[in-house]
Amino acid sequence: MERRSFLKKAGLGAAAGTAAATGANALAADGPSIRWRLTSSFPKSLDALWGAAPQLAKRVSELTGGKFDIRPFAAGEIVPGLQVLDAVQRGTVECGHTAGYYYVGKDAAFAFEAGLPFGLTARQQNAWLYHGGGLQMTREFLKGYNIINFPGGNTGTQMGGWWRKEVKNLNDLKGLKVRIPGFGGKIMAALGAVPQTIAGGDIYPALEKGTIDAAEWVGPYDDEKLGFQKVAKFYYYPGFWEPGPSLSFYINLDAWNKLPKSYQAALEVAAAEVNVTMTAEYDAKNPAALSRLIQAGAQLRIYPRDILDAAYKESEKLYADESKNNPQFKKIFTSWNRFRNDQNNWFRVAENSMASYIPRSK
Repeated sequence: MERRSFLKKAGLGAAAGTAAATGANALAADGPSIRWRLTSSFPKSLDALWGAAPQLAKRVSELTGGKFDIRPFAAGEIVPGLQVLDAVQRGTVECGHTAGYYYVGKDAAFAFEAGLPFGLTARQQNAWLYHGGGLQMTREFLKGYNIINFPGGNTGTQMGGWWRKEVKNLNDLKGLKVRIPGFGGKIMAALGAVPQTIAGGDIYPALEKGTIDAAEWVGPYDDEKLGFQKVAKFYYYPGFWEPGPSLSFYINLDAWNKLPKSYQAALEVAAAEVNVTMTAEYDAKNPAALSRLIQAGAQLRIYPRDILDAAYKESEKLYADESKNNPQFKKIFTSWNRFRNDQNNWFRVAENSMASYIPRSK
């Protein structure tokens, strides 16, 4: 009796699934054929970062019966990686995949949708964007650039970079040339280092030749691919300037408004899927990559407390100065900072207490 009942329910479930799929295909059949181009800030060699673009394109196509086709292009194939914002804003392409903090030179408020030093972790960043008003505020800001944004992945807390020699205290930073962009670079400059802006493909030779003394990138999985352990053996953590950086899909607002509602929904769903799976991929791949790096000679070091304390002090000063001079930054920062304080209080009770208790595995 139970078996017959189960089979009957299973049959009904399969029929419902088939009907839903048929209905979706029928709706797609009535929709227009649309072709978009997506330009990424990342090269194909960094598969976790680059992979977000083809993953989005694949899911959107599947959800629209192939009617909405997005063709992804890697950095440099249409425009250089750091010109994604401009290309989407102008309508050179309909959409792009990038990180907001690449554009803080245009306006410091771009940093919020990506991440700020000593800011939110990946989970906290998603909480702020989806449920803390962050997405609404960043979208209001980006309207001025003719763009609507969707969260498009997060690497999780990044590492603090590769150093050619050991850094034992704050004084050791004086005069060192460090590849680090954005707000992180401003903080390093305040600590006495000399920040450098260097494209990812040029970091290795610069470290090898001694043109720079240190460089930050992402974390074990991506850093291993670029081979930094061969030319700089000291691997520092944490990357306090990138505790949970979000990537974003930028979509030209005019192109977005022309889409059928069902296509907009497909794109939004696909972006949310990418956002979740990227963090999961990094969390799954970083441990093994870190083990391999250590076996290859990398020496893990935590930043000395005086460096962390000084960096935190400089970051708060930076936010205060930006708030005085930039009303848009102040508006978002006021909400973001309140959310950050609440999140830190909660994570100290739950997440951090558990993480600090668990004994280290052998």
